Amino acid sequence: MITEPTNGKPQLPSMFCFQCQEAAKGTGCTIVGVCGKPHDVANLQDLLVYLLKGISYCSNHAELPEALEQRVSVFIMDALFATITNANFDRDVFIQKIHEALALRSEVRSVLEEQYSVDASKLPDAAVWYADTEAAFDAKAKLVGVLSTVDEDIRSLRELLTYGLKGMAAYAYHALHLDYASTEVNRFMRRALAATLNDSLGAQELIALNMEAGKVGVEAMALLDQANTSTYGNPEITKVNIGVRNRPGILISGHDLKDMEELLKQTEGTGVDVYTHSEMLPAHYYPAFKKYEHFVGNYGNAWWKQNTEFASFNGPILMTTNCIVPPKDSYKDRIYTTGNTGFPGLQHIPEGKDGKPKDFSVLIEHAKRCQPPTEIESGEIIGGFAHAAVMGVADQVVDAVKTGAIKRFFVMAGCDGRMKSREYYTDFAEQLPQDTVILTAGCAKYKYNKLDLGAIGGIPRVLDAGQCNDSYSLAIIALKLKEVFGLQDINELPISYNIAWYEQKAVIVLLALLYLGVKNIHLGPTLPAFLSPNVAKVLVENFGIGGITNVEDDMRMFLGA
Repeated sequence: MITEPTNGKPQLPSMFCFQCQEAAKGTGCTIVGVCGKPHDVANLQDLLVYLLKGISYCSNHAELPEALEQRVSVFIMDALFATITNANFDRDVFIQKIHEALALRSEVRSVLEEQYSVDASKLPDAAVWYADTEAAFDAKAKLVGVLSTVDEDIRSLRELLTYGLKGMAAYAYHALHLDYASTEVNRFMRRALAATLNDSLGAQELIALNMEAGKVGVEAMALLDQANTSTYGNPEITKVNIGVRNRPGILISGHDLKDMEELLKQTEGTGVDVYTHSEMLPAHYYPAFKKYEHFVGNYGNAWWKQNTEFASFNGPILMTTNCIVPPKDSYKDRIYTTGNTGFPGLQHIPEGKDGKPKDFSVLIEHAKRCQPPTEIESGEIIGGFAHAAVMGVADQVVDAVKTGAIKRFFVMAGCDGRMKSREYYTDFAEQLPQDTVILTAGCAKYKYNKLDLGAIGGIPRVLDAGQCNDSYSLAIIALKLKEVFGLQDINELPISYNIAWYEQKAVIVLLALLYLGVKNIHLGPTLPAFLSPNVAKVLVENFGIGGITNVEDDMRMFLGA
């Protein structure tokens, strides 16, 4: 990771990022991100996070006016979200956010200095460093990234916490978009960010902080669940069309349901259909969206196939959040970004002014000039098995377990990705015994949600709870089953965890499951590169965290056969 010294100085790589599952060589991207992120953008993201730590440190030591505290909270969740894998590749965006961070930190420090006698020399560098040129930003960014923490285990625990906070920020951002917020969640994010600057904190303190992040992560996911269901109703068991109609269409991808709502309202009566892609599929499960006749169905699969599927869609595509990949010329002129998503050269749809909706008219007019989507598959898929829907058929589920019709549930939630080794999850689903049921959320489902796996007593063998944002539903289902069966320990349930991960929202889900006491979770297709050997050992010894091997051996391990 660090090359041999030249003229007595160690040479850092052009960048260093290992926050996602596809980190180069299983250790980290050092030249360009496997995701396509340029080294300078990766470094600027590191600098932005560094400044967020400085803002957090100052705000934690001051009593901020309510309006300023709210601005700090919103900026931190927005900026963290922008650094999630495959969200934003635009250098100019990060330059602007760094300027904003410096200005906001100055305001917070002014409050701190007014309230207390502060010796600036005693403040951490993240709270005082200042520059105002891009060249200075680039120079500083190279010095404050992941590798600036020398101790491998402390680095591992700090990054585990930081990536969990990025995932938490994503959940909090979506909830805020629907006017739901939590002061406790926001304050924890600031306290945890500041803690990563504290060199007096050892491994045990950081482990404890990561477990607390899991606890607050559950609260953040519960907040988002409340925001979604209060606004759009509880998801319903729904069959979703995967074919197309002979009308122009707009394809919406990402995760943001507020964007979904505004797009549907603005396209109504225009002759333009709306299709979901990847993690927007679960929008079809919400009652509030079912009234739109032009809300046609789902087009395509998980995020990583967009390079071919976006080309065949023919119409404009709206990316509301991650995951965007560098677009090909075949559709680059038809892809738009909004929210925290960005890519150089793409048109960005800004927030509406004075609380008004975003203006999607440019997409609608663009769609009218395009051919209808080219059909790539046909039929239907079923989903909508969030906690309310599953509890509605809880008696059937419990009876099936008691009679032995269902022997075991497999939680196969998480993310899909490009690696060929992820075919493991398709093979695993196909080879599961007929008396097992898959519980899923996130785009990992695309590895098996179109397989004909049948049903057990009318209960489909794949129960899709929704987006990765809806992983909370799977925890609620497990806790409810524990209660129904009168068990003392959640691990006594006939549930196994074989989870695919890719980015930072999966990290906060993992920490949340660990906080809830779930043990023996298996992660794949590889364990996170940011887990040092010693940190991985702690997780194995205390929580039974494991990886995957091959379908046959893992099946025997899970089923005890």
